[in-house]
Amino acid sequence: MQVHSKIKVTSCHNEYDVLKRVILCEPQYMTIRDVINETQKQFEDVGIHIDKAVKQHREFVKTLRENGVEVILLPYHQKFPEQVFTRDIGFTLGQTIFVAKMASDVRMGEEDVLKQWLDDEVLSYYNLAEDRIEGGDVMIDGETIYIGLSSRTTKYSAEHLQSLLTQYEVKILPFKEKFLHLDCVFNVISPNVAIIFKEAFEKEQIELLSSRYELIEVSAEEQFTLGTNILSLGQNKIISLPVNKEINKKLREKGFEVIEVDITEIIKSGGSFRCCTLPILREKQ
Repeated sequence: MQVHSKIKVTSCHNEYDVLKRVILCEPQYMTIRDVINETQKQFEDVGIHIDKAVKQHREFVKTLRENGVEVILLPYHQKFPEQVFTRDIGFTLGQTIFVAKMASDVRMGEEDVLKQWLDDEVLSYYNLAEDRIEGGDVMIDGETIYIGLSSRTTKYSAEHLQSLLTQYEVKILPFKEKFLHLDCVFNVISPNVAIIFKEAFEKEQIELLSSRYELIEVSAEEQFTLGTNILSLGQNKIISLPVNKEINKKLREKGFEVIEVDITEIIKSGGSFRCCTLPILREKQ
């Protein structure tokens, strides 16, 4: 385990402050090599149309830039078919980017691409060299950190992170393993509002989250199209898929501005907007 202490120009304290800088990677080599969840299982035989996926991803990048977000694009490599999902290779807490070991064999090595970029940019990061914990399972909201237990994030790693983050209140959230990551079933979108697919959790977890947030429920159909996996831009702006009409309507009724971007080719591989983005700088609204 190494601490790399350098110039600190990163800062993220929640999921909904104004997004200023974010890391993405084009899906130039995206394929379904190992089925990881129900969404991928559905499209395993269909496959992914790379040109369409890249075109959709570029439209997503364009939308981010039009909304004042600086987009960093990591170099893509043929040996990493899921590299588009940059969220999982790290997570930003306060002014430090945490980089952990990827749990899936097909993704091992992606973290080295991120660390190389961080070294080149002289950015601070903390290398959780032996911990299997992916960013899709880490949700931050001020002094509270939610860590989902999944096939990619172990209880040991979650508890180790808990021991490191003594200034935070860490809540460990088990959920049904088939949903891969916490952000596929839960997402905090404002200080008082979160999106949830309740069927993924036990009563205890639902009671915990409902005591903290007004929960907007996602249907089973829209969980399948990753309705919880939206990206908050700050100032109540949300990027969401056009196909998720029901959750988009609920969000608009709550006063959120929903920007619809179509990345349905990318979600065939099991992740959507939050999965495709690693925020490294958010500023208070």
